[in-house]
Amino acid sequence: MSYVQELIPPRPAPAVAIKPVSASRITGVVLLTLWALLGVALVYMIVSGWDVEKFTRYGPRYLSGLWVTLSLVGVSLALGALLSLPIAFARMSSNRFLNALAYGYVYVFRGTPLLAQLYLIYYGFGSFRPQLEAVGLWWFFREAWYCGMLSMMLNTAAYQAEILRGAILSVPKGQFEGAQSLGLPASVTFRKIVLPQALIVALRPYGNEIILMIKGSAIVAVVTVLDLMGQTRYVFSRTFDYQAYLWAAIFYLSIVELLRHAWAAIEARLTRHLKR
Repeated sequence: MSYVQELIPPRPAPAVAIKPVSASRITGVVLLTLWALLGVALVYMIVSGWDVEKFTRYGPRYLSGLWVTLSLVGVSLALGALLSLPIAFARMSSNRFLNALAYGYVYVFRGTPLLAQLYLIYYGFGSFRPQLEAVGLWWFFREAWYCGMLSMMLNTAAYQAEILRGAILSVPKGQFEGAQSLGLPASVTFRKIVLPQALIVALRPYGNEIILMIKGSAIVAVVTVLDLMGQTRYVFSRTFDYQAYLWAAIFYLSIVELLRHAWAAIEARLTRHLKR
């Protein structure tokens, strides 16, 4: 050791700061512990109350109801997406009549419960059977599945129209001006420039709308549609076992989780160029 090193005192070790435990952290740990205990209790109840006979007897009914739910939601969302396009354009139109008409449609279907809309279509149109038979539409309104699909389609079209309108309005005006300066037609500008950017903005709200429709589709069971919830009600009426609804909740949760991860993967794929 040199003379200079002997004169320089050694540096003290840095003190380790101990973070105080906050009340919010304690609350979070307690809540997570309670959720974990609840999950363990649910798994224990499922395992301890497992009945092979009920599973083999009513399991196919759950699968049938699952298919009805997925087909009903899929058709409703697809037709609702087609209907939302003219509604969104009408909401952005400078024509006051079209704007007011589209605003009224969106206001009514977003401001009233989906259950009330389903009742109005199923029971309301059912009271006009002679008139519907005269125009050849009774075959449609006499089926509960078609009425459920129509009510869900009209409801989701209102929400999708607002999602699409907000996404289009979020595109900077400079995109329109740049396309006009290049002499591009309005249809090409919208299809090639505006719509791709708008759909990226609308991607996450669309995913939320799909999830809400999947969970909201359970209400069609009240008009005798044997979807997943309808089959669950049937199983419970035969067994009086609360686990019938527990299995339905597991099915709905699984669908939502699969859709959430799939939608996140799609979003990451389509927006990968924005992260560079």
